[in-house]
Amino acid sequence: MRILKFAMKQIDSLLYIYILTIVMAATLKMKHMKEGKFVYLILAVLIVTTLVYWNHFQNTFHFDDSHTILNNVYIRSLKNIPAFFTNGTTFSSLPQNQSYRPIVSMSLAIDYWLANGYHPFWFQLDDFIVFLLQGVLLFYFLLQLFEIIEPNTNKNAWLSAFGIAWYMLHPANAETINYIIARSDLQSTMLVVLAFAVYQYFPNYRKKYLYLLPVVMGALAKPTAVMFAPVFFVYLLYFEYGMGIGQLFQQKFRTQVWQLVKQVIPAFIVSGAMYVFVDKMTPPTWIPGGTSALQYLLTQPYIIAHYFGIFFVPVHLSADTDWGLLAGIIDPRFFAGLLFVLALVLIAAVTSLYKNWRPVSFGIIWFFLALIPTSSIFPLAEVLNYHRIFFPYIGLMISVVWTLGLILTPLKHWFQQKALPYTTSLSIIALVFLSAYAYGTVQRNAVWHTEESLWQNVTQNSPANGRGLMNYGLTQMNKGDYVTAEKCFIDALHLLPNYHALQINLAIINDIKGDTTAATAYFKRALALGPTYPESWFFYGRYLLNHQHYAASIPYFVKTIELSPAHLDARMLLMKAYSETAQWTLLREVANQTLTIEPNNAAAKEYLSMALMQKSGLAMQEALTDQQPDAGKYLDLSLSYYQKKNYAGCIRAAEKALKIKPDYPEALNNIGSAYIGLHQYSKAVEPLQKAISLKPDFQLAINNLQLVRQAIKSNK
Repeated sequence: MRILKFAMKQIDSLLYIYILTIVMAATLKMKHMKEGKFVYLILAVLIVTTLVYWNHFQNTFHFDDSHTILNNVYIRSLKNIPAFFTNGTTFSSLPQNQSYRPIVSMSLAIDYWLANGYHPFWFQLDDFIVFLLQGVLLFYFLLQLFEIIEPNTNKNAWLSAFGIAWYMLHPANAETINYIIARSDLQSTMLVVLAFAVYQYFPNYRKKYLYLLPVVMGALAKPTAVMFAPVFFVYLLYFEYGMGIGQLFQQKFRTQVWQLVKQVIPAFIVSGAMYVFVDKMTPPTWIPGGTSALQYLLTQPYIIAHYFGIFFVPVHLSADTDWGLLAGIIDPRFFAGLLFVLALVLIAAVTSLYKNWRPVSFGIIWFFLALIPTSSIFPLAEVLNYHRIFFPYIGLMISVVWTLGLILTPLKHWFQQKALPYTTSLSIIALVFLSAYAYGTVQRNAVWHTEESLWQNVTQNSPANGRGLMNYGLTQMNKGDYVTAEKCFIDALHLLPNYHALQINLAIINDIKGDTTAATAYFKRALALGPTYPESWFFYGRYLLNHQHYAASIPYFVKTIELSPAHLDARMLLMKAYSETAQWTLLREVANQTLTIEPNNAAAKEYLSMALMQKSGLAMQEALTDQQPDAGKYLDLSLSYYQKKNYAGCIRAAEKALKIKPDYPEALNNIGSAYIGLHQYSKAVEPLQKAISLKPDFQLAINNLQLVRQAIKSNK
């Protein structure tokens, strides 16, 4: 059945069909394919990549996966696919994170359907298929690019294979593959590479601009895909018009420049239009998270230098770094980063002057252009993230690999002069090099396996990250290790004193400890710090409801739903509060609204029935049990009534159980307990004594009887 579903998914997804068609057609068109070895090169890289990522397929959901996948009701039905393209609020349950990425949401809905729920394997498999397809496309793109510079040389195929192997086995790229919602970077990048492949191998498509179709789809996955246009401009400049950057401004090349501009204008129009369209479709609630655009910009040169270094030495990687904004231009890291960026720009300018070196320049410019959306004037909450370099690293890989290719010829001569085995030595070096990166990726996959392993790694590699400490504390709280959890929260509080989510978790841990005064204070602090975040209202409402303050909890759930209409947990608890306070009209309204969001929600249907019959859940259960009397069900009802302090209901249900099963010590104990709750101690004596006579070792009844006798004695 799963195999059938998977096949149906491929048929259903026009995107995958389009990609596979291009890959197969490009394979057939390659004039070198008659030798067969290029196919084996690609297959070897894909097989090794699959083996390296073998330990990632069961890795769970993390971080922003919570609000975009786990708590996002819209991805739970394929019927919502049209809504993904018309309503950006369907992307996330958090208003601040509701961006317009319909391709991503559509793929998540298909994965949820395939998995019959939230089984990570199908989500991970989907991403990995796209990753492998990108690898194939990237190989052909590089091969064609290198062929333009040095045609008909076997070196190009080996360089291309080495390049995609390095890229696909790179530990920094493991974040994009393991982090499910980071498929936005994966899908948009793959589609940019696809656009280049279509342009390269299907010249007949150029007049109809069909090579821009992947750019349109890529922008619907993540708007960074619009950077195709400036990268495409440089590609045409270097590899079709044979010009360097300096020649753009020379009078004698005016005609060629004009032809180039006319050729590239459609790409800029489409990319620009898609950027504007995505911006218009993005809900107004979305916020980038950053504060100072100037500080963010001043910090980025050093971040870019760091990204460059990580490409060669990928160590101390972190899913959530503790890097912050630089104070200003007086920070020496700003000057270090600026000098590094200027040096790279100079290298790109100089290498553009020579045909053989232009792939180096092209790769550097690709690296910079792809970083513009995240490393420029658009301030984001985090100054760096490693999934952001998935797209830029293609450019950096092109530059480095081609540079290596340029030194192969003199290196070969040197080996021959020394009478050393050139091919064998080079192969061993390459294998050892790639093996080191592969090992690093296997280790990063292991880090991403569970929430606990991920956030523990964050606390180790980013010790000054308060959010990392908090999230690791959450994993310990979920395990029941409240001491470690509270310590993590307190340590995080020193780093993030004004973080509303941390205040919520401190409130929860204090509630567990029984300190309701501290819990209430933390909840109110969270509301003051994060009034626009639905979780601030939801968790305080849940706290009040858990302490049976049903009426008091209602405004907080109402506010949660106002901020996040598809917040199902808030809807469930609001309906519970309405049922407990017998507000049947309001209960009916919320139940009907919930069923429009999730038509098959069983709890909403049950609450709707309560509203229509104007009976609480326990009253409905009692009525249904009356139709088919059962002593065990009556006993459960009796206990539920007792827990809600409905002592009369507890006694009534227990007496119904006794009519079916007269010698039922548990029912007798419930009656005695209810009378204790009503402070009618004398009435509790007889049922408790009878319960003990029926079950002499009934410790709970024995304790209750002792309590009753002490109460009677003290009242005399």
